[in-house]
Amino acid sequence: MSGRYFSDRERGARARISEEITDTVWNAIAAEASARLEDSSFGESFPDRCPDGNLIAGCNSGLFQRALAGEVPGVAWPPWSAAVPSLLDVLDFVEFCFDHVAKPIEGSWHGFFQHSHLSFDREAGRAAFREKVNRIFARNGIAFELNDDGRVIRLAPEALRQSLGGAVFQTRDAELDTLLESARSKYLDPDVEVRKEALEKLWDAWERLKTIEPGSDKKAQASALLDKAASEPIYRAVLETEARAATAIGNDFRIRHHETNKVELVDGEQVDYFFHRLFALVQLLLRKSSRG
Repeated sequence: MSGRYFSDRERGARARISEEITDTVWNAIAAEASARLEDSSFGESFPDRCPDGNLIAGCNSGLFQRALAGEVPGVAWPPWSAAVPSLLDVLDFVEFCFDHVAKPIEGSWHGFFQHSHLSFDREAGRAAFREKVNRIFARNGIAFELNDDGRVIRLAPEALRQSLGGAVFQTRDAELDTLLESARSKYLDPDVEVRKEALEKLWDAWERLKTIEPGSDKKAQASALLDKAASEPIYRAVLETEARAATAIGNDFRIRHHETNKVELVDGEQVDYFFHRLFALVQLLLRKSSRG
């Protein structure tokens, strides 16, 4: 996809960092959905049936509109006279369309009513819709991707994207694995409130990780973990300073604790910073303790 247009080949793909759905992006997505309504790609889910029998002859746009209103009430249809929906409503709309799209295939011609009877290839229709939506996201630098399972995920910052995307946690501690996987999946969610939950899971994993090595108490266990990560004294001291800072962040900010005196995280960039910082430390310690 990155080489689809000349400018991509010349300058490279645009950085996927924006989480704002502009009117341009929304209009492009809405245009794609409208085109799929026109060519009957939603006809399998919302059929317009031949009066002479029960075969599908097209798409019933009224059924589409009523279903959309019930499932994604924040999106008005037709969309052209309404304001741009919220980010989450737009992404819900993309998933709604993916659920219902299928490539129409013309079959027998019904001369009296002047239409063809249709069958559908859902896999092909979904693949084409997904490719088009992801091209719109990519060309506009949008940090979201429609997966082949129909879920929109957020693209993590570039430095984290590769390690998070393929992460499989096998730490030999089932609870730690569960916490880390929950943190990973929640962090890729488009909703910043869910990403805050990812921070909580990651800090819970950090507290669990500090007790995974043998030792008489938590302090000794954490020290043993750091010893495995660094034998050189200055580097070891740096890691201990970072470990203490990570614990302090978890205690001072509204991550694991929600008392009124805790500092609130106000936007996604703060979430990204704290997640990136602790994940790098956790990843290092897991690898150095042969749990990566």
